[in-house]
Formats: sequence, C-alpha cells, structure tokens
Amino acid sequence: MERTEQPPQPDRSEPERADRSAAAGSGQPGGVTRRALLGTAGAGLVVGASAGAAGAAALDRHPAPAPAPAAGPGGGLGAARVPFHGAHQAGILEPQQARVQLAAFDLADGAGREGLRSLLRRWSRTAARLAAGEPADEFENQVALDAGPCSLTVTFGFGAALFDKTGLADRRPAALEPLPSFPADALDPARGDGDLFVQIGADDALVAVHALRVLQRQAAGTAALRWQAAGFARTPGATAHPVTGRNLMGQIDGTNNPRPGEEGFADKVFCTAGGDRQAWLAGGSFLVFRRIRMLLDNWEALPTDRQERVIGRRKSDGSPLSAPAGAGESTPVDLAAQGPDGVLAIPADAHVRVAAPAANGGAAMLRRGFSYHDGLLPDGAPDAGLLFLAFQADPRRGFTPVQRRLSRGDGLSRFLRHEASGLYAVPPGAPEGGYVGQTLLEP
Repeated sequence: MERTEQPPQPDRSEPERADRSAAAGSGQPGGVTRRALLGTAGAGLVVGASAGAAGAAALDRHPAPAPAPAAGPGGGLGAARVPFHGAHQAGILEPQQARVQLAAFDLADGAGREGLRSLLRRWSRTAARLAAGEPADEFENQVALDAGPCSLTVTFGFGAALFDKTGLADRRPAALEPLPSFPADALDPARGDGDLFVQIGADDALVAVHALRVLQRQAAGTAALRWQAAGFARTPGATAHPVTGRNLMGQIDGTNNPRPGEEGFADKVFCTAGGDRQAWLAGGSFLVFRRIRMLLDNWEALPTDRQERVIGRRKSDGSPLSAPAGAGESTPVDLAAQGPDGVLAIPADAHVRVAAPAANGGAAMLRRGFSYHDGLLPDGAPDAGLLFLAFQADPRRGFTPVQRRLSRGDGLSRFLRHEASGLYAVPPGAPEGGYVGQTLLEP
C-alpha cells in the first residue's frame, strides 16, 4: 500500500504533546498516575480536556490548546493523556505516538457471544484506567509503575470470523468482505486476520507493552493471541521545528493525509447508518492492516535523485518535483508540470501520481502507520518496513481500488513486499460506563 501518505506529524515537544488531551491545573477532576496509586512518589494530576467537533461530532478528540504541565514526574510527555471514552475510539484521530503494539486474538471454542461481551467489558474498563494513568484493576504487573499515561490509546476491531463464532452473522457489515488478492502479495495467514484486533499506542514503550500484557492475561480462556507486532515513529520533540515524520526509506511520510476539519473528512473515515451499513457501526470505521516489508538494500542502492523520481518528492524537504527545490512539502503537486525538455516533472509511475486521490476517483483513507525493524532475514536482508494502518468508511471504496491501482502501476511497488494483511470493523467509542462493542452485542 502507498507509503508516503501517513498521518500528519507536527513537531510535538513536551508542552505541545500535552496539549492534545491534557491540561495542567488544580481543583479539577483528573486521573492519578499508576505511580501515585501504587504507592510510589506522588505525581501531579492531569486534567483531560476535550475540544468541540471540527465540522462533525467525529472530530471531538482534537483539543483546544491548553497550558502544558511542567516537566517532571507529574508533568511533561508522560502526563499527556487521551480519554478512552467518546463518540469514536481513541487511536484514530490522534497523532500517532512514538510506539505501537498491534495484536490479534482468536476466540476460544465455545466462548460465544457472552464470552465476547464479558471480555470486551473487562478490556474497556482496563483500557480506560490505563489511559487515565491508573493501574489495571487485575493482573497489574508494575511494568509501567513509574510512568504516566504517555498518551496511551487502545483501539479495538472485529474480524469477519468473529460474527460467525458469536451467532451474529446477520450483523456482519457487507464491507467486511475479504480483501481481494493483489499482484505480488506474499501474505502469511499466521501474521494477519484474527477475530479481535487491538492497537495500543503510547509515547513510552513500556507503557504500551504493559497494556498489551494486561489485556492478554485478561483474555486467557476466552481468546488466544494469534499474532503480535511492534512498531515505532518519531519521538515527540526529536526535531527542532515542526516536520512530518520520515519512514525507513528516509522519505517524509504523510504530507497528503486527510486532516480533520477538511470538507468531507468524516465521510471518508467514519461509518453512518443506512444502505448496506449496519446501524451498530455508525460512528465506527474500518481498519486495513498490512505488514509491508521494504527492500531496503535495493532501495538504498539507488542514488538520491532516482529515489526521488520513484516517489515524486525530494528527500530533503518533501517538496514535489513539480515545484522548485525548497518549496516545501505543503506545496501542491502539479501532475501536469514538465521540465525544460518537455518530460513530465513527476514521472508517470511515480508514487505520488499513482496514489493521488484524483487518479483514484477521490478515494482516500486516514493512514496511521508505524515503522518496524525485526532484525535480519536468513539471506541477510533487513526484516524491516511499515506497519500500514488505514481507517476508512468503506474499504471497497478506499483501500481496495487504491491498492489495485498501485499494484499495477506504482514504481515504488518494486521495493515493497506485502507480507501480512487484516481487515477489521472498528466499533464506535464507548460512553462513560459502557464498553466498546456494546452497540453490536446489546442492540
């Protein structure tokens, strides 16, 4: 799947990162960190601040600027928190964190609908506590004892087989049909699909791992781990000025990702009821996961100018080849621009040309991918690349047509191998006192 179109990555120094969903203050309710509740040194309270919608109720997780907590045990990067409860699940609209843990589980034989309901209640209760910086109420292992919530988000999704195993086949969304095969796919079924999908993001690796371990232990007897993957992105505050993040190919990655507040954004990302869409999924989304290995040895053998022609952008600042050097990544791409010799400035098979919404009937997705590096393969090549994650209202009109076009005409495809895949229905968020999946299981 396309590589250069990941989510926008502003420079998130500690104060800016905390502005996302936390504000310092006193005399207001707030979540106490694991550190305080487990008897360690006292930590300051962080007040969750949720902003109003940006054009739609779907956008209620983008907070207005707020004073940042001071650096230290009770403030700074570790104190930033994202509320678990809301109209949409956390982990979709927020800027991606520095670390991610992805996992999929398969329901145990006989677990059924009641087993799933019980598990989702436990998971939702636990995710809400951890997102607030509180310890898990069961299976707490103190792995993240000294940390605040670190912008932790936990996002759940349902695979197609889940509906058959729980007697809910009549409520399976039509858009949850299997993704088609694409040329050059080399998919390993053991590393994809699954009945239950979990995305855990955080700005601290231990916080993310701790959350996954607790959820895994809570699932024992009801669901078993099918696969797991770990990824990373740029650490907030690592750059001296705001810049979109880079991937393992060295390219600025995410320039043209849809942004909340843009016209039609919610319609591209979130589901509505009506037509062939299930009412229980209104406010939810669909998630496509792909584990895409980058052939880095081949890529790095190309000179920089050749790499830039494959992508259609300069590596230095992300500016399109249709604009002068130094124009900046936000400069609009001119697909008709020609050089002095009359040749297209952006080659016919350049990634930005083939992936452009204009070339795909306006199809767009909200990409939220992370890099991974899992050592070396037996042949000595890096086992590294992109954990591609894309949220969309309907994969039949988002991922599938775009990937079909990319697989046939994208010059970048020579340097990529799709090795795992998954498609999941992502339920709407849970209200206070509720749980994710409640609209499906308790209509």
